[in-house]
Amino acid sequence: MTYDLASLRAQIPALAAGTAHFDGPGGTQTPRPVIEAVADALTRPLSIRGDGLPGERHAEDIVVGTRRALADLLGADPRGIVFGRSATQLTYDFSRTLAAQWAPGDEVVVTRLDHDANIRPWVQAAERAGATVRWADFDPATGELTADHVRAVLSERTRLVAVTAASNLIGTRPAVAEIARSVHEAGALFYVDGVHATAHGTVDVERLGADFWVCSPYKFLGPHLGVLAARPELLESLRPDKLLPSTDAVPERFELGTLPYEVLAGARAAVHFLADLSPEPSGSLRERLVAAFAAIEEHEDLLRHRVEKALAEFEEVTLYSRAAERTPTLLVAFEGHSTVDAYRFLAQRGVHAPSGSFYALEASRRLGLGDTGGLRIGLAPYTDAGDVDRLLEGLSAFLRRTV
Repeated sequence: MTYDLASLRAQIPALAAGTAHFDGPGGTQTPRPVIEAVADALTRPLSIRGDGLPGERHAEDIVVGTRRALADLLGADPRGIVFGRSATQLTYDFSRTLAAQWAPGDEVVVTRLDHDANIRPWVQAAERAGATVRWADFDPATGELTADHVRAVLSERTRLVAVTAASNLIGTRPAVAEIARSVHEAGALFYVDGVHATAHGTVDVERLGADFWVCSPYKFLGPHLGVLAARPELLESLRPDKLLPSTDAVPERFELGTLPYEVLAGARAAVHFLADLSPEPSGSLRERLVAAFAAIEEHEDLLRHRVEKALAEFEEVTLYSRAAERTPTLLVAFEGHSTVDAYRFLAQRGVHAPSGSFYALEASRRLGLGDTGGLRIGLAPYTDAGDVDRLLEGLSAFLRRTV
């Protein structure tokens, strides 16, 4: 069996509107089984979790099933899966909890490559604790963030290192496992922003050495939700602020208030939908997910190479996505042309490739693009050759027009 792109696209109702979507890094379109799972959760009896009435059992089944599904997706323990409103909210929550153990003289490491959601919570928590923030740089010429960049700012006082697994701006995939080894040798915890990375390849949190991995299902065909994976024993050692009557069990002690059961049901459906993209229909959920992401990566890389080759033929185009290992996410700027104008021109042709810095302010500034950023071209599992044709034809027409 091969990657069935036609079947995939047929299951995403939004594609019928005719837009060629290159906005996947900002959020993907939603498959019908995910939509139906949300509706099913709300149309059946539903109440606070329990084991008595149908509504209680329904809620319990959703929570337990979704923890298992996300654990299979991330190579994690279901007992270490924490749900929140968003990855940003979870990072803020955990930054406050972890910072309670910091003192003046302690150090926290963040990087210039990251989305601000994996920078500002740590910077602000460090400031409140009197800890020092140290910055790991990346090479703007290559887009690479290496383990050496991180090692250069580690010390015996480092308490936490926050690094992205893939840049949402230029696609760079740092060597997370190598960085993790250096972080742990320094005696620090390792917090990984996997929001962009999780959508584009197999994740194995244990193998990668992440103490915390945070992601967002709406980046991989699911609904808006935040998910954090950590070892249960690590979560047991942390004492977050919580309501007195709420449970102290892990992972529930980190989940404030009643969970959005219908959203969790959609997230579980998204994981199963991804597994069904596997060319191999048999095997465990984890095995099918691994096979599915291998097929997704092959599909996305094929289209990425085509886009990159075409962009290289435009003299006016500067491509900032240059790292050896990267997602199918390309950032470009144009000599003599505004990327905002390019975005609007493409939008008139039914092509969605947004312009901006996309909350990766530090990276955009380091690349010399200020807060403006560039035009981001992000491929997704449902992108097809026709979408690419329309993108490239639109860019060619935009660059040929007279101002």
